Amino acid sequence: MSRIGKWPISFDSNVKISMKDRIVTVQGPKATLTREIHPSITVKIEENTILLERVDESKESKSLHGLFRQLINNMVVGVTQGFTKILEVKGTGYKFELKGNSIGFSLGFSHPVEMELPKGISAEVNKSNNELTLTSADKEALGDFAAKIKKLRPVEPYKGKGIYYKGQHIRRKAGKAAGK
Repeated sequence: MSRIGKWPISFDSNVKISMKDRIVTVQGPKATLTREIHPSITVKIEENTILLERVDESKESKSLHGLFRQLINNMVVGVTQGFTKILEVKGTGYKFELKGNSIGFSLGFSHPVEMELPKGISAEVNKSNNELTLTSADKEALGDFAAKIKKLRPVEPYKGKGIYYKGQHIRRKAGKAAGK
C-alpha cells in the first residue's frame, strides 16, 4: 500500500468538499479549486476527512494513489492558507516592477520584459531587497509561473547574477584566474 496515499486528509469546517462525476471541488475562504480524479482512484468524503483508495493493485494505480492524495491535500491547504514563493534578483540594474496586472523585468537585455499575471496569482514587489513575492491558492500554477519567471534569466555560476528562489543555494564556479 502507498505510504502517502493511505494517510487521511483532514480539513476544517470552513472548507466544503464535493465530488461529482470524478471531479473534486474544494471551496474555502481564499479560493475554489477543482481537479479531475483518475478512474483507478476512488475518493471517500466523510465528516472532516477524505480517504483515497485504489480500485486495483496495478502499478499505475499504486503510483497514482499517493499522487492524487497529495494533490487533494494541496488543494485543501491552498484554499485555507495559500502558498507563497519568493523570488530574488541579483545583478547590476536587475529589478522587478509591478505594472497593473503584469510584472516588468529589467534583466540586462536591450528591452524590458513583461509577463502577464495568471488568474489566481497575486504579486508584490519589495524594491529594497529586490524580491518578488508570488501568492496563490493553487500550488501547481504558482510553481509553474515562478519557474517561467526564473527561466527569463537563469542564475549564471561565475558572478551569481540572475533570478532565483529566496534561500536557494547557488553553486558558484571559480573564474579562469583560479586555475593558474
